Amino acid sequence: MSYTTEAAETLALRALAWLAANDDLLPVFLGSTGASEADVKAQAGDPVFLGAVLDFLMMDDAWVIAFCDHAALPYERIMEARAALPGGEQVHWT
Repeated sequence: MSYTTEAAETLALRALAWLAANDDLLPVFLGSTGASEADVKAQAGDPVFLGAVLDFLMMDDAWVIAFCDHAALPYERIMEARAALPGGEQVHWT
């Protein structure tokens, strides 16, 4: 499946909402990004920040599984949505 930017942003916002409601994982996200809760609120509409949210989730298969199971999505959807956001383009080195 190919995502439009708008659909990818919507999925990333769903992931951000899930992350914000996760009392165990939110502090890990904040600590790893250096963002505060105020930063998260202020940047929630920024496609670059939303890409970073998906990058963070993709750091651990357990997080991908937990979110996708919660959202009833196939596991590859996070990667597909990430590719549609800034910085998610596949790099071709040749």
